[in-house]
Amino acid sequence: MRLGLRLFFAFFVINGLAAFFVLRVFMVEIKPSVRKVTEDTLVETAYALAALAAPELASGTLEQNPQHSLFARQLQSYATQSVKVWIWDTRKTSLDLRITVANAQGRVLFDSSGSEVGADHSRWRDVSLTLRGEYGARTTREIAGDESSSVMYVSAPIVDDGRIIGVLTTSKPARSVQKIVDGAERKMLRGGLLFLLLSAGVGFVVTWWLVLHVRRLRSYAQQVQAPTLQEEAAPSAAAAPPKVPDMPGELGELALAMENMRRRLEGRDYIEGYVRALTHELKSPVAAIRGAGELLQDELPEPDRQLFAQQVVDQCQRLQNLVDQLLQLSRLEQRQQLQAEGTCSLHTCARQAMEQLESAAHQRGIRLELDGEDSQGPWEAGLVVLAISNLLQNALDFSPTGSTVAIELGPARISVRDQGPGVPPALLGRLGQRFFTTPRPGGERSGTGLGLSIVLRIMVLHGGSMQAHNSQPGLCVTLNWGPAR
Repeated sequence: MRLGLRLFFAFFVINGLAAFFVLRVFMVEIKPSVRKVTEDTLVETAYALAALAAPELASGTLEQNPQHSLFARQLQSYATQSVKVWIWDTRKTSLDLRITVANAQGRVLFDSSGSEVGADHSRWRDVSLTLRGEYGARTTREIAGDESSSVMYVSAPIVDDGRIIGVLTTSKPARSVQKIVDGAERKMLRGGLLFLLLSAGVGFVVTWWLVLHVRRLRSYAQQVQAPTLQEEAAPSAAAAPPKVPDMPGELGELALAMENMRRRLEGRDYIEGYVRALTHELKSPVAAIRGAGELLQDELPEPDRQLFAQQVVDQCQRLQNLVDQLLQLSRLEQRQQLQAEGTCSLHTCARQAMEQLESAAHQRGIRLELDGEDSQGPWEAGLVVLAISNLLQNALDFSPTGSTVAIELGPARISVRDQGPGVPPALLGRLGQRFFTTPRPGGERSGTGLGLSIVLRIMVLHGGSMQAHNSQPGLCVTLNWGPAR
């Protein structure tokens, strides 16, 4: 994922989480707060009505003839009234307050809805607690599992001469205040959505500004970076140092710091890596020569003396090859353009490379074959011959005795295919790296690991490419040159 998307996503997530938690706090608090206010109102209403009901309950009027008592007639008149009012932005069309009166035994004497007169409420929590002189309240769902059917009950004691003679209960269904809760939630959700959209807009602008400057900084860093040994291609043509981008704040300071670092470290990593790799490659032949030399100082049988002497010669030859190829690669890396005069024939160059290695191939019993149609182009003949000969030498090192190394020509293309063990697929991508080599069929590592690096550098100079793949059996390396004529 790109930096801009990550920054925008992180900004959006942070603001979204902040909005979510803030909204959640408000949303969680809305319903309890409304219910607290409702319960407070019910408490005051219950105590006020309990005081009004006390005289009639104490005199027995409410218990003997509850429907014709003054208290009952007044409350019934309340229950039958129609109402159409606006409470802020919520319309109220019904009176939902329900009032019941129970005697000291919990039996209902009066019910404003008329549905539970004579019922025993002594076991209800609000009634039983109130009869004991405690605060009694409860919330009960009329339909199990349906929170919207909840009804809040608050009871107040009916007192006469300091004695509790009954209970007055006020109740209100949750749906009567649910419209207020729903309206508040909708407003908060709309506000939260607007906040998220504004946050997304601000995040997009900030991210775009930051990414724009980071891309300028990245472009500058890519132009000033030094080559390393891990690059598959040699350095490109030297160019004038890029201009330090003008950016505000810490990004501008970072660009100046990168410019100072470039000036101080230009080429250092390349040279140090080169030296480390070269030192590593020199250790083995030097150690072999030293060991053989120490053994030759002693009295040895003639076969052993010849064996160690040959080892010294072989390791010296290996060092010589390493030095020669290093010099070749160094000269190639210093070159920035070709020195081609006229056109170059791939067939002619391939034939010259075969002639150079014909004797070595014959000694190993390996046959060289050339096939395909010739093509010509504005290539430097000496470098083309050098690239093909390096491919052939590499193929000879890995080819078994009696096998064939095939050279196939095509339009601006030449392929060299051997019948050796090939290269493990995981290592194909490393072919062309300096000092990288794979074991020969005999198990030894006699190569310098610079042959394919030279080939790759030659292809870079020509604007071409090198591809390698296993051909079952063997390895096939293809050089694609520039446009042919």
